[in-house]
Amino acid sequence: MLADGINPILAYASLLDGAFGGTYNFGETLAKAAPLTLTGLAVAIAFKCRVWNVGAEGQLYLGAIGATWVGISLTLSQPLHIVLVICLSFLFGALYGTIPGFLKAKFRVNDILLTLMMNYLAIYLVSYLLENPWRDPSGIVYSPVLSASAWLPVLVPRTRIHMGVLIAILSAIAAHFILHRTTFGYKIRAVGQSPEAAQYAGISVVKTATIVMAISGGLAGLAGMGEVSGIQHRLMGDISPMYGYLGVIVALLGKLEPIGVLLAGIFLGALLVGADNMQRAVGVPVTVVYVLESLVMLFLVGSERILSRLMRGHD
Repeated sequence: MLADGINPILAYASLLDGAFGGTYNFGETLAKAAPLTLTGLAVAIAFKCRVWNVGAEGQLYLGAIGATWVGISLTLSQPLHIVLVICLSFLFGALYGTIPGFLKAKFRVNDILLTLMMNYLAIYLVSYLLENPWRDPSGIVYSPVLSASAWLPVLVPRTRIHMGVLIAILSAIAAHFILHRTTFGYKIRAVGQSPEAAQYAGISVVKTATIVMAISGGLAGLAGMGEVSGIQHRLMGDISPMYGYLGVIVALLGKLEPIGVLLAGIFLGALLVGADNMQRAVGVPVTVVYVLESLVMLFLVGSERILSRLMRGHD
Protein backbone atom coordinates (compact mmCIF):
# COMPACT_ATOMS: atom_id res chain seq x y z
CA MET A 1 0.00 0.00 0.00
CA LEU A 2 2.84 2.37 0.86
CA ALA A 3 4.48 1.65 -2.48
CA ASP A 4 1.23 2.66 -4.16
CA GLY A 5 0.97 5.89 -2.13
CA ILE A 6 -1.88 4.66 0.08
CA ASN A 7 -1.99 5.21 3.83
CA PRO A 8 -2.27 1.70 5.37
CA ILE A 9 -3.80 3.04 8.60
CA LEU A 10 -6.63 4.72 6.70
CA ALA A 11 -7.04 1.60 4.57
CA TYR A 12 -7.45 -0.73 7.53
CA ALA A 13 -9.65 1.80 9.34
CA SER A 14 -11.97 1.86 6.33
CA LEU A 15 -11.94 -1.94 6.25
CA LEU A 16 -13.03 -2.11 9.90
CA ASP A 17 -15.66 0.57 9.34
CA GLY A 18 -17.04 -1.29 6.35
CA ALA A 19 -17.30 -4.52 8.36
CA PHE A 20 -18.48 -3.24 11.75
CA GLY A 21 -19.42 0.43 11.30
CA GLY A 22 -23.14 0.32 12.00
CA THR A 23 -25.93 -2.21 12.19
CA TYR A 24 -26.27 -2.66 8.44
CA ASN A 25 -22.52 -3.21 7.91
CA PHE A 26 -22.32 -5.65 10.80
CA GLY A 27 -25.30 -7.46 9.34
CA GLU A 28 -23.46 -7.83 6.04
CA THR A 29 -20.50 -9.29 7.91
CA LEU A 30 -22.71 -11.84 9.67
CA ALA A 31 -24.45 -12.70 6.40
CA LYS A 32 -21.04 -13.52 4.90
CA ALA A 33 -19.88 -15.27 8.07
CA ALA A 34 -22.84 -17.70 8.12
CA PRO A 35 -21.90 -19.77 5.02
CA LEU A 36 -18.20 -19.49 5.88
CA THR A 37 -18.88 -20.85 9.35
CA LEU A 38 -21.03 -23.71 8.07
CA THR A 39 -18.53 -24.79 5.41
CA GLY A 40 -15.73 -24.34 7.96
CA LEU A 41 -17.57 -26.63 10.39
CA ALA A 42 -18.11 -29.14 7.56
CA VAL A 43 -14.38 -29.22 6.86
CA ALA A 44 -13.34 -29.20 10.53
CA ILE A 45 -15.52 -32.13 11.57
CA ALA A 46 -14.31 -34.22 8.63
CA PHE A 47 -10.67 -33.33 9.32
CA LYS A 48 -11.15 -34.35 12.96
CA CYS A 49 -11.95 -37.84 11.66
CA ARG A 50 -9.00 -37.75 9.25
CA VAL A 51 -11.20 -37.47 6.17
CA TRP A 52 -9.86 -34.66 4.00
CA ASN A 53 -13.08 -33.11 2.77
CA VAL A 54 -12.36 -30.41 0.20
CA GLY A 55 -15.79 -30.99 -1.32
CA ALA A 56 -17.80 -28.54 0.79
CA GLU A 57 -18.33 -26.43 -2.32
CA GLY A 58 -20.15 -29.24 -4.11
CA GLN A 59 -22.10 -30.18 -0.98
CA LEU A 60 -23.14 -26.53 -0.68
CA TYR A 61 -24.48 -26.63 -4.24
CA LEU A 62 -26.43 -29.81 -3.49
CA GLY A 63 -27.98 -28.14 -0.46
CA ALA A 64 -28.93 -25.20 -2.65
CA ILE A 65 -30.58 -27.60 -5.11
CA GLY A 66 -32.59 -29.18 -2.29
CA ALA A 67 -33.74 -25.78 -1.00
CA THR A 68 -34.68 -24.63 -4.50
CA TRP A 69 -36.62 -27.78 -5.29
CA VAL A 70 -38.77 -27.42 -2.18
CA GLY A 71 -39.00 -23.64 -2.58
CA ILE A 72 -40.34 -23.59 -6.14
CA SER A 73 -42.41 -26.78 -5.99
CA LEU A 74 -44.51 -26.14 -2.90
CA THR A 75 -46.43 -23.36 -1.23
CA LEU A 76 -47.04 -24.10 2.44
CA SER A 77 -47.41 -22.25 5.70
CA GLN A 78 -44.11 -20.49 6.40
CA PRO A 79 -43.01 -22.45 9.51
CA LEU A 80 -43.62 -25.81 7.82
CA HIS A 81 -42.07 -24.71 4.54
CA ILE A 82 -38.91 -23.41 6.23
CA VAL A 83 -38.51 -26.61 8.26
CA LEU A 84 -38.85 -28.62 5.05
CA VAL A 85 -36.32 -26.41 3.24
CA ILE A 86 -33.81 -26.83 6.07
CA CYS A 87 -34.28 -30.59 6.29
CA LEU A 88 -34.06 -31.20 2.53
CA SER A 89 -30.97 -29.05 2.07
CA PHE A 90 -29.23 -30.84 4.94
CA LEU A 91 -30.28 -34.22 3.50
CA PHE A 92 -29.07 -33.42 -0.03
CA GLY A 93 -25.70 -32.25 1.26
CA ALA A 94 -25.45 -35.22 3.62
CA LEU A 95 -26.13 -37.78 0.90
CA TYR A 96 -23.54 -36.15 -1.34
CA GLY A 97 -21.00 -36.17 1.48
CA THR A 98 -21.70 -39.79 2.38
CA ILE A 99 -20.36 -41.04 -0.96
CA PRO A 100 -16.70 -40.01 -0.51
CA GLY A 101 -16.85 -40.79 3.22
CA PHE A 102 -17.85 -44.41 2.60
CA LEU A 103 -15.44 -44.91 -0.31
CA LYS A 104 -12.55 -43.45 1.69
CA ALA A 105 -13.21 -45.62 4.77
CA LYS A 106 -14.14 -48.82 2.94
CA PHE A 107 -11.85 -48.84 -0.10
CA ARG A 108 -9.22 -46.22 0.82
CA VAL A 109 -10.13 -44.09 -2.19
CA ASN A 110 -8.21 -40.82 -2.32
CA ASP A 111 -10.62 -38.53 -0.48
CA ILE A 112 -8.97 -35.26 -1.55
CA LEU A 113 -9.21 -36.09 -5.25
CA LEU A 114 -12.71 -37.56 -4.97
CA THR A 115 -14.25 -34.68 -3.02
CA LEU A 116 -12.54 -32.15 -5.29
CA MET A 117 -13.89 -33.77 -8.46
CA MET A 118 -17.38 -34.04 -6.97
CA ASN A 119 -17.41 -30.25 -6.63
CA TYR A 120 -17.44 -29.95 -10.40
CA LEU A 121 -20.21 -32.52 -10.77
CA ALA A 122 -22.42 -30.48 -8.44
CA ILE A 123 -21.63 -27.17 -10.11
CA TYR A 124 -22.36 -28.55 -13.58
CA LEU A 125 -25.57 -30.15 -12.30
CA VAL A 126 -26.72 -26.70 -11.19
CA SER A 127 -25.78 -25.31 -14.61
CA TYR A 128 -27.88 -28.00 -16.30
CA LEU A 129 -30.88 -27.33 -14.06
CA LEU A 130 -30.71 -23.57 -14.70
CA GLU A 131 -30.32 -24.00 -18.44
CA ASN A 132 -33.17 -26.48 -18.76
CA PRO A 133 -35.93 -27.50 -16.31
CA TRP A 134 -35.53 -24.68 -13.78
CA ARG A 135 -34.83 -21.80 -16.14
CA ASP A 136 -36.84 -18.70 -15.23
CA PRO A 137 -39.72 -17.99 -17.65
CA SER A 138 -38.20 -14.57 -18.36
CA GLY A 139 -35.26 -16.30 -20.03
CA ILE A 140 -32.50 -15.37 -17.59
CA VAL A 141 -30.30 -18.23 -16.43
CA TYR A 142 -31.68 -18.26 -12.90
CA SER A 143 -34.35 -20.38 -11.30
CA PRO A 144 -37.78 -18.90 -10.63
CA VAL A 145 -38.10 -17.01 -7.37
CA LEU A 146 -38.86 -19.26 -4.41
CA SER A 147 -42.29 -19.11 -2.79
CA ALA A 148 -42.27 -16.38 -0.15
CA SER A 149 -43.10 -18.99 2.48
CA ALA A 150 -39.69 -20.61 1.82
CA TRP A 151 -37.76 -17.40 2.53
CA LEU A 152 -35.78 -17.40 5.77
CA PRO A 153 -37.08 -14.69 8.11
CA VAL A 154 -34.94 -11.59 8.63
CA LEU A 155 -34.04 -11.36 12.32
CA VAL A 156 -32.99 -7.70 12.39
CA PRO A 157 -35.03 -5.24 10.27
CA ARG A 158 -33.24 -3.36 7.47
CA THR A 159 -30.32 -5.80 7.52
CA ARG A 160 -29.55 -9.18 5.91
CA ILE A 161 -29.24 -10.96 9.26
CA HIS A 162 -31.53 -13.86 8.41
CA MET A 163 -32.29 -17.11 10.19
CA GLY A 164 -29.32 -18.75 8.47
CA VAL A 165 -27.00 -16.71 10.71
CA LEU A 166 -28.71 -18.17 13.78
CA ILE A 167 -28.48 -21.66 12.26
CA ALA A 168 -24.71 -21.22 11.78
CA ILE A 169 -24.22 -20.15 15.41
CA LEU A 170 -26.35 -23.00 16.74
CA SER A 171 -24.52 -25.46 14.47
CA ALA A 172 -21.17 -24.39 15.95
CA ILE A 173 -22.49 -24.85 19.49
CA ALA A 174 -24.01 -28.24 18.62
CA ALA A 175 -20.79 -29.40 16.93
CA HIS A 176 -18.77 -28.40 20.00
CA PHE A 177 -21.14 -30.36 22.23
CA ILE A 178 -21.04 -33.44 20.00
CA LEU A 179 -17.25 -33.46 19.69
CA HIS A 180 -16.48 -32.93 23.36
CA ARG A 181 -19.50 -34.13 25.32
CA THR A 182 -20.73 -37.28 23.58
CA THR A 183 -19.54 -40.83 22.97
CA PHE A 184 -19.80 -40.31 19.24
CA GLY A 185 -17.53 -37.27 19.50
CA TYR A 186 -14.98 -39.44 21.30
CA LYS A 187 -15.18 -41.96 18.44
CA ILE A 188 -14.59 -39.20 15.89
CA ARG A 189 -11.49 -38.00 17.70
CA ALA A 190 -10.26 -41.56 18.26
CA VAL A 191 -10.55 -42.44 14.57
CA GLY A 192 -8.84 -39.19 13.67
CA GLN A 193 -5.89 -39.81 15.97
CA SER A 194 -5.38 -43.47 15.10
CA PRO A 195 -7.78 -45.47 12.93
CA GLU A 196 -5.93 -48.71 13.72
CA ALA A 197 -6.17 -48.20 17.47
CA ALA A 198 -9.83 -47.19 17.18
CA GLN A 199 -10.59 -50.33 15.17
CA TYR A 200 -8.77 -52.44 17.78
CA ALA A 201 -10.90 -50.81 20.51
CA GLY A 202 -14.08 -51.88 18.73
CA ILE A 203 -14.93 -48.63 16.95
CA SER A 204 -16.15 -49.09 13.38
CA VAL A 205 -13.95 -46.80 11.30
CA VAL A 206 -16.13 -47.20 8.19
CA LYS A 207 -19.36 -46.38 10.04
CA THR A 208 -17.85 -43.45 11.92
CA ALA A 209 -16.25 -41.90 8.84
CA THR A 210 -19.45 -42.33 6.80
CA ILE A 211 -21.61 -40.68 9.46
CA VAL A 212 -19.09 -37.87 9.92
CA MET A 213 -19.08 -37.13 6.20
CA ALA A 214 -22.88 -37.18 6.18
CA ILE A 215 -22.87 -34.54 8.93
CA SER A 216 -20.13 -32.63 7.14
CA GLY A 217 -22.04 -32.60 3.86
CA GLY A 218 -25.25 -31.66 5.63
CA LEU A 219 -23.62 -28.61 7.24
CA ALA A 220 -22.28 -27.47 3.87
CA GLY A 221 -25.75 -28.07 2.42
CA LEU A 222 -27.18 -25.68 5.02
CA ALA A 223 -24.75 -23.04 3.76
CA GLY A 224 -26.26 -23.41 0.28
CA MET A 225 -29.76 -23.22 1.74
CA GLY A 226 -28.90 -19.95 3.48
CA GLU A 227 -27.75 -18.36 0.24
CA VAL A 228 -30.83 -19.49 -1.68
CA SER A 229 -33.55 -19.01 0.95
CA GLY A 230 -31.96 -16.23 2.97
CA ILE A 231 -30.15 -13.99 0.47
CA GLN A 232 -30.94 -14.52 -3.22
CA HIS A 233 -34.37 -16.22 -2.93
CA ARG A 234 -33.58 -18.13 -6.10
CA LEU A 235 -30.87 -20.48 -7.39
CA MET A 236 -28.08 -18.90 -9.42
CA GLY A 237 -25.08 -20.44 -11.14
CA ASP A 238 -22.62 -18.47 -9.03
CA ILE A 239 -24.50 -18.90 -5.76
CA SER A 240 -21.21 -19.46 -3.95
CA PRO A 241 -18.13 -17.21 -4.30
CA MET A 242 -15.94 -20.19 -3.31
CA TYR A 243 -17.40 -20.51 0.21
CA GLY A 244 -16.57 -24.21 0.18
CA TYR A 245 -12.89 -23.62 -0.48
CA LEU A 246 -12.72 -20.70 1.93
CA GLY A 247 -14.18 -23.08 4.51
CA VAL A 248 -10.82 -24.87 4.55
CA ILE A 249 -9.13 -21.62 5.61
CA VAL A 250 -11.83 -21.02 8.23
CA ALA A 251 -11.45 -24.54 9.62
CA LEU A 252 -7.66 -24.32 9.89
CA LEU A 253 -7.78 -20.80 11.28
CA GLY A 254 -10.23 -22.04 13.93
CA LYS A 255 -7.87 -24.90 14.83
CA LEU A 256 -10.61 -27.39 13.82
CA GLU A 257 -12.59 -26.41 16.92
CA PRO A 258 -16.24 -25.40 16.32
CA ILE A 259 -16.17 -22.24 18.45
CA GLY A 260 -12.86 -21.25 16.86
CA VAL A 261 -14.40 -21.88 13.45
CA LEU A 262 -17.30 -19.55 14.31
CA LEU A 263 -14.89 -16.77 15.27
CA ALA A 264 -12.75 -17.42 12.18
CA GLY A 265 -15.88 -17.25 10.00
CA ILE A 266 -16.73 -13.82 11.40
CA PHE A 267 -13.13 -12.67 10.90
CA LEU A 268 -13.05 -13.79 7.27
CA GLY A 269 -16.54 -12.41 6.66
CA ALA A 270 -15.37 -9.04 7.99
CA LEU A 271 -12.41 -9.11 5.59
CA LEU A 272 -14.64 -9.80 2.59
CA VAL A 273 -17.21 -7.14 3.49
CA GLY A 274 -14.66 -4.54 4.58
CA ALA A 275 -12.70 -4.96 1.35
CA ASP A 276 -15.42 -3.24 -0.66
CA ASN A 277 -15.43 -0.24 1.65
CA MET A 278 -11.62 -0.14 1.61
CA GLN A 279 -11.67 0.01 -2.17
CA ARG A 280 -14.23 2.82 -2.23
CA ALA A 281 -12.59 4.86 0.54
CA VAL A 282 -8.90 4.75 -0.34
CA GLY A 283 -8.69 2.92 -3.66
CA VAL A 284 -7.14 -0.32 -2.42
CA PRO A 285 -8.03 -3.18 -4.83
CA VAL A 286 -10.27 -5.89 -3.41
CA THR A 287 -7.66 -8.44 -4.45
CA VAL A 288 -5.49 -7.20 -1.58
CA VAL A 289 -7.89 -8.98 0.77
CA TYR A 290 -7.28 -12.25 -1.05
CA VAL A 291 -3.55 -11.65 -0.61
CA LEU A 292 -4.21 -11.16 3.12
CA GLU A 293 -6.15 -14.42 3.27
CA SER A 294 -3.25 -16.24 1.61
CA LEU A 295 -0.78 -14.67 4.02
CA VAL A 296 -2.95 -15.72 6.97
CA MET A 297 -2.83 -19.32 5.71
CA LEU A 298 0.93 -19.22 5.10
CA PHE A 299 1.68 -17.78 8.52
CA LEU A 300 -0.74 -20.20 10.17
CA VAL A 301 0.77 -23.30 8.59
CA GLY A 302 4.32 -22.00 8.92
CA SER A 303 3.94 -21.08 12.58
CA GLU A 304 2.64 -24.53 13.45
CA ARG A 305 5.65 -26.15 11.77
CA ILE A 306 8.08 -23.81 13.52
CA LEU A 307 6.43 -24.29 16.91
CA SER A 308 6.41 -28.08 16.56
CA ARG A 309 10.13 -28.06 15.72
CA LEU A 310 10.87 -25.77 18.64
CA MET A 311 8.92 -28.06 20.95
CA ARG A 312 10.83 -31.12 19.71
CA GLY A 313 14.11 -29.27 20.16
CA HIS A 314 13.10 -28.25 23.68
CA ASP A 315 12.20 -31.84 24.56
